[in-house]
Amino acid sequence: MTAPEDAIRARRKLTNKLIAAHDAARLRPFLDPKINLISGDGALIVGLEPVLAAYAASFREPGFVSFVRTTETVILDLAGDRAAETGRWLGTWKPPATHTHLSGTYMAAWRKVVGQWVIESELYMTLGEGS
Repeated sequence: MTAPEDAIRARRKLTNKLIAAHDAARLRPFLDPKINLISGDGALIVGLEPVLAAYAASFREPGFVSFVRTTETVILDLAGDRAAETGRWLGTWKPPATHTHLSGTYMAAWRKVVGQWVIESELYMTLGEGS
């Protein structure tokens, strides 16, 4: 049996691959229907469909390459059905985009639903920009 921490890390890696493939629809099984996401600029996005639409919009941006989240910690709650993930994120774009890199930290809350871990909320903080 896979340890919860390892399962969450593996699911994060899969979401990174789907984002790199610019496939918003395939992110659906990784996200809670009531997900709340606070983007790097502080905007709040509520609900599965708006979050998927935000990803799809990013994928249409000229030069967009990917968002990569690198997990640093995964901590389970006492019951073992929720977890907090923290780490660093990096967004990349090809020129002639206004910026070629954005980066920062993130926190994600995961919940186990019918044997699978799904993201119920995420908070991204943009700390750096590069070109």
